[in-house]
Formats: sequence, C-alpha cells, structure tokens
Amino acid sequence: MNPFLELRNDAEFGRLRTISAELGKDPLQVQGPGGNTSLKRDGRMWIKASGTWLAEAQTRDIMVPVYSDRFVEAMKSGDESAGETARFLAEVDGAPELHSSIETSVHALLDSPVVLHTHCVATIAIAIRSDAEEIVRDKLAGLDAVFIPYAKPGLDLARAILARATGSTKILILGNHGLVATGESAHEARQRLFEVSRRLEPGPVDYAGEPRAAWVRSLEGTGWKPAPFETTQAIAFDDGLLEVADGNSLYPDHVVFLGPGCVVARDGETVAEAAQRGSAGRSDRKLVICPGKGVAIPEDANAATLTLVRAFGDVLVRVAPGSDVTRLSDQQEDELINWDAEKLRQALNTSEDATP
Repeated sequence: MNPFLELRNDAEFGRLRTISAELGKDPLQVQGPGGNTSLKRDGRMWIKASGTWLAEAQTRDIMVPVYSDRFVEAMKSGDESAGETARFLAEVDGAPELHSSIETSVHALLDSPVVLHTHCVATIAIAIRSDAEEIVRDKLAGLDAVFIPYAKPGLDLARAILARATGSTKILILGNHGLVATGESAHEARQRLFEVSRRLEPGPVDYAGEPRAAWVRSLEGTGWKPAPFETTQAIAFDDGLLEVADGNSLYPDHVVFLGPGCVVARDGETVAEAAQRGSAGRSDRKLVICPGKGVAIPEDANAATLTLVRAFGDVLVRVAPGSDVTRLSDQQEDELINWDAEKLRQALNTSEDATP
C-alpha cells in the first residue's frame, strides 16, 4: 500500500480528524477556515488544505498529502522553492485536489508527529501585547513554550520558529497570531493546547453593549447591519476596548476577512460615509464602530466573515485594561491583502454557502 494511504488509514489519523472537528467547532479556538492540523511519519504528512474548515474534518476529506522531509530540506538549505507548497504535494489516489495550508512549512519543520495550530482568542489576547513574551514565560512555565515575534504566515514564520525553537519546544505562542501545540499523539497535543488556553484565559470578562434602536433603524436599506455578537457590540460602548480596536490590525485573519483594521465613525457620520472614508485608497473595511451606538458590518457578510467579526470582540474583551498592544504595520497588512495564497483562501470562502 502507498505509505501515504497507510498513514491516512492509521487509527491516529482518525483521532486527529475527531480533534480537528472539535477545535473547528469551537469559536474560541478556530474561526471559519482558520487554523490547521497535521499528522506526519517517516517524511510524509497529511495536513489541512487551505480554505477548508476544520469543523468539517469528520464529514469531508480536507487533508492533503505532503512530502514533509523534502519541504524541510528545501527550507533549511535556503531554497526559495520552499515557499511554493504545491511543489511538495504527493500524488495519492483518492486525495482531494486542494492546496495545502499556508502553514505547511511550520508543520513540516516541527519534529512532533502531531501539530495543532489554532487562533485561540485567549492566546491572541496575550500575543498582541507588547509584554507578551514575559507573560508567556510566566504563565506557561514548565510547558516548554516559546514566544515567536510576529512574522508573515508561511515560510517567514517557519524561519522565525527555526531561529527560536529548540528540540524540546512543545508549545509556540505566535506573536499577533495564535497557538501551536505539538505531541507524540493527537491526544497529547490536544491536552497541551487546552492547558495553554486554560492558563491564558483571563477568567470571567465583563462586557456590555446593545446597539441603540434608533441607530439600528438608520441602517435599513444602507447595505449594513448590526454585528450579531455581544462581545463585538461591546466595543462601541467601552472606551478601553475602543482604544484597542482603533488602529491597525492586531492579527492576520482580521486583515484577510475584514480588511485592515476597522473604521471608527466620526460625529455626525453615517456608517456608509465612515466606511467609504476608511476604505479610501486601501482594501474595503468591513467593521465600522459608531461610539455609543453600535458596530456595523456588511449586510451580505458571509459565514467566514462573521466568524472573524465575533473573534474581534472575543479577543478584545480578554485584553487586560490598559495593556500596550502591538499592531501589524501598513506594510504587513498590505502583504496579507496582496498575497496570492490568502487571495485563494478568500476566494474559497466568498460564497454564503461556505459554511461547514
């Protein structure tokens, strides 16, 4: 039997699919097509395909086969072809004809058989802080965790990991990005991932905010609607949250699915006017905050967009008041907006039917 098929037929692969689906259905871990998981053995790896949803892992074939050993060899030798994940896909009967995850290089270089990567909101709430590395060292003591400063997802991130991780590293906290947990088994990796989430979760968070009725009525017929999530609406009614929200993006998937940052409406400015002003000369922005009134999103927002709308609120309410945060620069935002790999992921999730 083909070695890739042997790996896919292994019981451990079934356990990975179960855990992948569990993570994909948890909005505090994964939002829409974000996150990825993998299983590797003897230089071969199955990894989630780009643009697919982990929530579908048990009902749809979303894993693709990759020669992970060749990938690592190319990456460590400085071969720029390592940035072209399609070059390392394996031809396996029955495998879906999909692109491997943007993060294939990250999964390939980590020695552990199982790698789980999520956009855990409790982790991101720490990873966007300027003192994130110190917090990780303190809160994750004893877990063999390493903080990796922000790098563009994919090959740049993999190289940043190579520069900091060691053979004993089991957990990666990715600056302005998320969480990576590894293990000898899917179960072990899952245990590590949830232990990190538990340690970084701030506990019960206070937030309140309901969009003003008159403001909601003013959106009728404008192409905009109130964001349907309490944590996101809370931003419009809390000066501390608004301060964190107002500025460049805090993590990559926000840029990809909501546009760069958000727009804070000025006094007397309608949502449509604020959106037009904020999007001038840049990619469209899909979050408009009207202080004291509510948060608006496009009326035609699809499922992937909605998951990131919720995540924005879920992250912000977990950021400790008064925290100094780091943001993606204009250049870093533009890299993501104009990146072919992310354009592909967007295209796979533009339909309203792009739901698990």
